[in-house]
Amino acid sequence: MKHLAPRLAPILLVAGSAACAATPPPAATEPQTAAAAGAVQGVAPPAGGRHPFGVDDMLAMERIEDPSVSPDGKLVAFTVATPDVAANKTRRDVWLASADGSSVRRLTSDPAADTGARFAPDGKTLYFLSSRGGSSQVWKIAVDGGEAQKVTSLPVDVDGVLPFPDGKRLLLAMSVYPDAATLDETAKRAEAEEKSPQHVRAYDALPIRHWDAWDDGRKNHLFAWSDAGAVDLMKGLPFDAPGRPFGGMEQAAIAKDGKEVVFASKMVGREDAWSTNGDLWIAPADGSAKPRSLTSGNLADDAHPIFSPDGARVAYLAQARAGFESDRWRVVVMDWKSKTSKVLTEGWDRSPHAIAWSKDGRALLASADHLGKQALFAIDASSGAARVLVDGGSNHDAAAAGGRILYLHDSIKGPAELWTANADGRGARAVTHFNDARVAATIEGEPEQFTFAGAKGEKVYAWMIKPAGLAAGARAPLAVLIHGGPQGSFGDHFHYRWNPGVFAGHGYATLMIDFHGSTGYGQAFTDAIRGDWGGAPYEDIMKGVDAALAKYPFVDKGRMAALGGSYGGYMVNWIQGNTDRFKALVCHDGNLDEAMAYYQTEELWFPEWEHGKTPWENPEGYQRQSPITLVKNWKTPELVIHGAKDFRVVDSQGMSTFTALQRKGVPSRFVHFPDENHWVLKPGHTKRWYQEVFAWIDRYTAQK
Repeated sequence: MKHLAPRLAPILLVAGSAACAATPPPAATEPQTAAAAGAVQGVAPPAGGRHPFGVDDMLAMERIEDPSVSPDGKLVAFTVATPDVAANKTRRDVWLASADGSSVRRLTSDPAADTGARFAPDGKTLYFLSSRGGSSQVWKIAVDGGEAQKVTSLPVDVDGVLPFPDGKRLLLAMSVYPDAATLDETAKRAEAEEKSPQHVRAYDALPIRHWDAWDDGRKNHLFAWSDAGAVDLMKGLPFDAPGRPFGGMEQAAIAKDGKEVVFASKMVGREDAWSTNGDLWIAPADGSAKPRSLTSGNLADDAHPIFSPDGARVAYLAQARAGFESDRWRVVVMDWKSKTSKVLTEGWDRSPHAIAWSKDGRALLASADHLGKQALFAIDASSGAARVLVDGGSNHDAAAAGGRILYLHDSIKGPAELWTANADGRGARAVTHFNDARVAATIEGEPEQFTFAGAKGEKVYAWMIKPAGLAAGARAPLAVLIHGGPQGSFGDHFHYRWNPGVFAGHGYATLMIDFHGSTGYGQAFTDAIRGDWGGAPYEDIMKGVDAALAKYPFVDKGRMAALGGSYGGYMVNWIQGNTDRFKALVCHDGNLDEAMAYYQTEELWFPEWEHGKTPWENPEGYQRQSPITLVKNWKTPELVIHGAKDFRVVDSQGMSTFTALQRKGVPSRFVHFPDENHWVLKPGHTKRWYQEVFAWIDRYTAQK
């Protein structure tokens, strides 16, 4: 079930502010929103033209993605994504800013998608990907402006680009048939498959599909491109680099002399569906030899290689326990000449998402979940000693920018903007202000972090967001948001799928609990969920709700709803069988039967680790953790939502949940998104998602 994804990935809201409308939602295709039914009881009217934060506000936000700093550290290129609700799509363009914030300007304005900008070694040109003309190719544009120029005209789409140090070659990622002799052959075979009147898939090994796409025989390969042509550095290998679906060019690095390329890839053959053994590989940039492994001694995952400024070392992330995708990532440094590695952070009980070198090469910058937030750390490149540089909110995508650090910062109260800070983390200031005016036009809920004694008597962290504009003495319904993973976190972050600010703007006291299994509290806390999906986490949630009721008098304990996706959806179904204290439930892409889910999912290592071996080796372990065993107790009204392209938690689990509810006579509704995956991503669908959710929980938590 794991995949919270990249925060870049990071991740859906509805206009309006009413959480207490008494009118039930109609069963029509377009449900009535609470905002249309009337004002929230107890919420004060907006002042000065401001309004409670809602889904339309979130969807109006410009989303900053994929920052890249120039060689001299003075400029940063990035993508700005602009959702278009009416068209149900998102537009992307390349922007450029001075790292000191003195200028911010748009570089591209073509209706096609422009993404992935990277500076040429001289810092004067930006290479980027554009879908102009119907095919994704490499384009370039001068940093001082002018018209963009097409660089590649290849017969297949280009999915990623990195310039070589010589400024003459590019490292490209493209999807090809491994046994195809040329790119033209790949293109012709793909066209023939598409035009064939027969639509048949046949497989001899797992995986047959992953995340939201079926395996069509093509694999991501890295190519060294120049005017002379493109050389496949993985010729004939039936493996992906970058990995699918979330791997990007951060999984590849070019040696300072330009002679070799290092990249991450999982080349395990038939064990792919149940192995987490990814390695770092080295390949000559001229394609004269096949790649060879640099980390074959580690049977767990290795990823994210990055060369030091002087090219003498490669830092990367590595896990230690094979088969466990949520093991702690260690920072490792390899001497490039001897190819010997040293684990830097064995004593640091945090798991970084990404790393970058400081300008002088003496430290590594790392972002990691940290006590309900995402902090930036500096790690000494010799001793491994780690210290917090920037805390509070969510801080990620860090890079050295001259003598300062550039990073993306967001929080529950606002979306990501580019910031910089001194090398010691002090003197933080914003570089961009894309969304300041939009945020200022809204009334937001007030977030507060608190702790309580959870399962095993251990400290558990949680966030409460007080409803926006709640009048003195008024009481509000409670929405308990349950994160997925289960090894994840709902913290001080502007989430695009489960945005607590939207729930608070709609009139709900919004509670997020980082139960046992969550990240950012040490690996032992994360490990605690194994074999105990319905135990400690459920206890934490119940005790967290009790603690919130005792601490916050504005919460109405008689009007509570619980909502979750992925593991959170599983937990909603688990809650169904264990308590009736909630008036309404919402299950998004959640499992009902853990044993059957094993046979349906595409990443078998996940349930094998979480439930202990396979279902035929440990049937009791799967049965003990399955909500299906408690269907006899179900009675709470439940909304079930699922995406048809969700191959992680397949939609038959949602259909089965709805079937059980209907057969039991429990009020229920099933909402199916035919072209969404494990996440609802299209802006029009995002709005519809919140309309459905609010219409459902408003109905059952209305003031009586």
